[in-house]
Amino acid sequence: MQLIRAEKLVKTYRAGEVDVPAVKGVDFSIDAKSFVAFVGPSGSGKSTLLNMIGCLDHPTSGRLSVLDTDVGGLNRRAAAEFRGLHIGFVFQEFNLIPVLTVYENIEYPLIMVQDWPAQKRRKQIMRLLESVDMLEQAHKRPDQISGGQKQRVAVARALATDPQLVLADEPTANLDHDTAYRIIELMKRMRDELGTTFVFSTHDPKIMGEAEIIFTLDDGRLHSSPGKAEVVHA
Repeated sequence: MQLIRAEKLVKTYRAGEVDVPAVKGVDFSIDAKSFVAFVGPSGSGKSTLLNMIGCLDHPTSGRLSVLDTDVGGLNRRAAAEFRGLHIGFVFQEFNLIPVLTVYENIEYPLIMVQDWPAQKRRKQIMRLLESVDMLEQAHKRPDQISGGQKQRVAVARALATDPQLVLADEPTANLDHDTAYRIIELMKRMRDELGTTFVFSTHDPKIMGEAEIIFTLDDGRLHSSPGKAEVVHA
């Protein structure tokens, strides 16, 4: 099943009187239950692509379909609703809410986005805490746990609403080698157990080594990667 498809996708930003192209007419597709990485130097367009896939930004032109929905045509409210129902996010800086406990951080999207009843929320949170080995830290705040533990909580929070797609922007950048490897293994296990599709923006060779498909970006254009599935040139 094809989960994401981009056709002649373009994103241009306006900087004063100048148009700055960030993504230049790319074509690609991603199947469900994939483990996929967008790689390339800073400024190559990786995060811009993730933001468009995640309905945080709109294409300037071209077509972007996620779960058979033309997300480029969604207004702000519809985009937020689609995001909340179908997409989870894992960020480089964790983005946990400092005044909330580990448990409450995972609970947050279930209240704010989907308004699950309390009993259903608790069952889901306890399952995820166990999956990421954070049951014993459930009542600690983010400043009381390590960087690797914070990222495990971030992964659990991204999976809280049972999304079909998780987007991870440089999720291992602030972690040491062993911790980064454990986070990657955790996400692969979640993919295998839940059927979740993971799409990364990364510089990390560890993620590249585990990805089933690598899309290499250079100056807003896609190039194929040796040893991986072929990527259509822009």
